[in-house]
Amino acid sequence: MAVPKKKTSKSRKNMRRAHDFLTPPTVSSCPQCKAPKLPHCVCPSCGTYKGRQVLKAEEL
Repeated sequence: MAVPKKKTSKSRKNMRRAHDFLTPPTVSSCPQCKAPKLPHCVCPSCGTYKGRQVLKAEEL
């Protein structure tokens, strides 16, 4: 069974995990209603995607 030869220090452990943090989601604005939305997704407030009406207003 593999056993570490030396103890991993707290700083070395934290340096190894430095790139594992979560990034906040990128938010763009809808060109129709200017509401915040995720890129490449249907606008949750007006239901448009790439300039076309995808969802009806009563479905939202």
